[in-house]
Amino acid sequence: MRFRLAAILFCLIAVGEFALPSPAGPKVDADAWVKAKVDALVSAARAAYENDDALPAYKKVLNSIAVTIRRRKLAEDAGFARHYREFIDYVQTASLALRADHELGFEIPDKQYFEETRQYVQIPQFLMAPSFLRSVSRYETLDRAKAFLRQLNQSRQPSDQLILFSYTSRHLGTPDNDDSFERLLIVVPGNPEKWVQFGVTDPKARIRVRNVSVISAIPNSDGTFNTYFKDYFRTYRANGSISIKGRWELGYGDDNCARCHKSGVLPIFPEAGSVSQSEQPALEAVNQRFLSYGSPRFDKYLDQSKIGPGLGSATPQDRNRRFGEGFSESRVGKAMVCAGCHNTQRLGPLNWPMDRVVISSYIGGGLMPFGQELTDSERDELHRKLVDEYFAIDDGNPGILKSWLLGKLR
Repeated sequence: MRFRLAAILFCLIAVGEFALPSPAGPKVDADAWVKAKVDALVSAARAAYENDDALPAYKKVLNSIAVTIRRRKLAEDAGFARHYREFIDYVQTASLALRADHELGFEIPDKQYFEETRQYVQIPQFLMAPSFLRSVSRYETLDRAKAFLRQLNQSRQPSDQLILFSYTSRHLGTPDNDDSFERLLIVVPGNPEKWVQFGVTDPKARIRVRNVSVISAIPNSDGTFNTYFKDYFRTYRANGSISIKGRWELGYGDDNCARCHKSGVLPIFPEAGSVSQSEQPALEAVNQRFLSYGSPRFDKYLDQSKIGPGLGSATPQDRNRRFGEGFSESRVGKAMVCAGCHNTQRLGPLNWPMDRVVISSYIGGGLMPFGQELTDSERDELHRKLVDEYFAIDDGNPGILKSWLLGKLR
């Protein structure tokens, strides 16, 4: 890892020595500059994927390129922008999340996003009942919270029934506590349909989990659906009362939503044995619901096409050149099928920025690729090779991200 980071730093220094060509200058100069920047960006992105400690270095590279594009007005030069369209679009879109008022990574400021989407991401009023909030906040009283919700279902129409179950997350803690994995998920039918998830304080733990997340889905007539996000934090007071307010409004900032939520709503793959037998039908129902929505979109707030193709989108010929003749027909090669489902027409591409914990746990845990029977060592190899072919910067055999950024996949 030290060697990798040192190599990245050397790359950054070398790139800094390039004099930026004028957009109207010789094409070869522009090509050399863009290629150097792409190599630096992809190398830094790979290091950040593999180790969170390298994330600041990646952000520095990305920001430097974005600043140069803006100051030199390269996006406004018709010839330059046309020739390097993917590079310009990617840097401008990916760098949005570096701005203090764009932590969500969307094209408008976070404040404006929450104002415009308030109607979609409000917590239903019945989930704000004081007795329910007290019960849902601790593992020991979670059954009482579920009883409250089931009582509500008795007065709701069949099509309006809440779907609920508790589970333990396999891989992700809550935004306020990386070590907390207990959840209660409630799917509230309607338009929008809301997935409301409460973080639940672990058994016997004294520090309360604060997070409540709302993800809303609105299906469109064209087979797509728009998805909207908001995190809330609970405040526990000494008198026993509990209030809820937006995490952003409380001054805790927010996260880049699309980094994890490539498919908009995420399917639920709980820790084995954490969902009771009686709640298994609810788990199956919510995952079927997810599949029924269509292809994810982020409304007018993010154009996913500007982030490019994702993991597993290389051709068999590309894989054989990279990993050896006939590799595409091996068990691991045949399992590199992420893009079969994770593309713009279906579940959204798994492109950078993405979360290593989510990707590696789904592959290593046997959940993805769906239907593939592989050994643990084969799954480790699968993950490594997917990462290699996505982030490779070899000039003679560039990976998916570099090839796309240089316009070679048009």
